[in-house]
Amino acid sequence: MSGSSMNELDQAAIAAAARALEAGALVAFPTETVYGLGADAESPAAVARIYEAKGRPNDHPVIVHLAPGADLSYWASAIPAEAHALVAAFWPGPLTLILKRASHIPDAVSGGQDTVGLRCPSHPVAVALLSAFKGGKGGVAAPSANKFGNVSPTTAQHVRDEFDGEVSSGPGPGNGNGNAPGNGARIAAVLDGGSSQVGIESTILDLSRLATHGPVLLRPGHISAKQIADVIGQMPGLPDQSAPRASGTLESHYAPKAPVALIAGAAVVETLAALQARQRRVAVIHYSAIALGGAQATLPGDPVGYAYGLYAALRAMDQTGADLILVEAPPQGEAWLGVNDRLRRAAFGSAGTIDKFLQA
Repeated sequence: MSGSSMNELDQAAIAAAARALEAGALVAFPTETVYGLGADAESPAAVARIYEAKGRPNDHPVIVHLAPGADLSYWASAIPAEAHALVAAFWPGPLTLILKRASHIPDAVSGGQDTVGLRCPSHPVAVALLSAFKGGKGGVAAPSANKFGNVSPTTAQHVRDEFDGEVSSGPGPGNGNGNAPGNGARIAAVLDGGSSQVGIESTILDLSRLATHGPVLLRPGHISAKQIADVIGQMPGLPDQSAPRASGTLESHYAPKAPVALIAGAAVVETLAALQARQRRVAVIHYSAIALGGAQATLPGDPVGYAYGLYAALRAMDQTGADLILVEAPPQGEAWLGVNDRLRRAAFGSAGTIDKFLQA
């Protein structure tokens, strides 16, 4: 299925996927950020299947995806003027808003909190699915379609690789227990919309505590704090201890199996040579014009292009069987906040790995 056009077969697949969601099954689908693993946000049993499939902690909230023009007041008990302004400016698009949850919305999507994360994706396949699901009136809870903590998927094949053997071989609508008929698969369908255009997860902005804390940027992404401030006239603050928990904000996240080490570009060649001299298998992700041998992935030197290719590069380098993935540290600055946030979390827990390998 192409993300740029949908023919009759695509429409049939989307209709079948919408029926699967309505029956309580899981469906993976593309968004402009990454692929999501979706379930009916108003069904605690269906949402629980996401947590089970991903191995996700029950107190880690998920984001509810809505069709364009959805009634926010159905999902949130309070919608400040700032939320309306940001929706008008950035939806459909890669911005998630944290608002006070309406009392009838199950707390399964919020990890037991009194808030809810809402976003309207712009990918045409996601828009079509959300418009077909419950006639466009429903919400699809959808964290990234990968095992918890792993690298997020940016293609349909990444999803299939992540859930090998757990995806239905047929398009069935599900039988109400979260499985496609007859084969016991966890995921009823994977809609293929090509490569995700953005490549990293949405910006998350907390608007649930405006009176006491103002807007708070919980997770950086493609939409920057400055862009938000240009719309609402106030620069978002940094997360505090009382901030709502939000998707993808744990210290260790987005991590491949191999440890990840960030290193300044000037030291990449020397460090690689030292590690190889110790018989270590090293894969390198870089953006500078560095002459290297062995497994490597070269990403664009601009933040948009880098973000687009980052997760695919991490997955590809991980599949080389490397003992270590060496990443040339990207530039600093606001435009790179989202990329550096994801890399910092991917490398969390790998501190000292280079020294350990060199001393072994």
